[in-house]
Amino acid sequence: MEHQEELPSIVELNVGGVFYTTTLTTLTKEPDSHLSSIFTGNSPVPKDAKGKFFLDRDGVLFRYVLDFLRNQALVLPEGFRERERLRQEANFYGLPGLDKAITDHVDGPIQCKKAPGYITVGYRGSFSFGRDGSVDVKFRKLFRILVSGRVALCRDVFGETLNESRDPDHGMSDRYTSRFFLKHSFIEQAFDMLQEQGFKLAGSCGSGTSGGSVEQRGGDSEENRWNHYNEFVFVRE
Repeated sequence: MEHQEELPSIVELNVGGVFYTTTLTTLTKEPDSHLSSIFTGNSPVPKDAKGKFFLDRDGVLFRYVLDFLRNQALVLPEGFRERERLRQEANFYGLPGLDKAITDHVDGPIQCKKAPGYITVGYRGSFSFGRDGSVDVKFRKLFRILVSGRVALCRDVFGETLNESRDPDHGMSDRYTSRFFLKHSFIEQAFDMLQEQGFKLAGSCGSGTSGGSVEQRGGDSEENRWNHYNEFVFVRE
């Protein structure tokens, strides 16, 4: 019989393409849950190419599962529209307490005052091309999604998907920074998370490409000539 490897106290997860870092204690806080059995049972947890433990579930909604386990309380953004999907996740992970907390909130929105402010999201992108210069099936290619604004707001919106490794002043919330980026490259996912937290698009701008003005010289050069940068400003009043 293949046995579960000994897990570290700090666990790095890839949940449906979204990365999280948490403790083994948090993941096994409900010992009778399916989530706990995943990490304490005899079957090894699969890993992705970077060695992170992989769960083939909704990565965005997993943030609420983690929050519930950490705090034993459910806090959802105002106007949250994915209660049924979150209930599915609660049932899959075997967390009846989370399922009950979701049900208790069905009849009305959760009342919580959200701090106003601005968040700027930007990305540098190109388009994917094959070796012969033909467009790749993935087509759009994003290198990194950048986030700037008040630290507390950025953490409130993006949670565990926010990568703060480049920020020199860890731990300070009452300040502004332009050194955050996201752990994924799905711009629509970032937009969804901003919308869930009550932000609206205030403005945007983008650079052009040198598309038709440069002679094609292979795949890499072809991608370079389509490089562009887009930036979006979101506001919550």
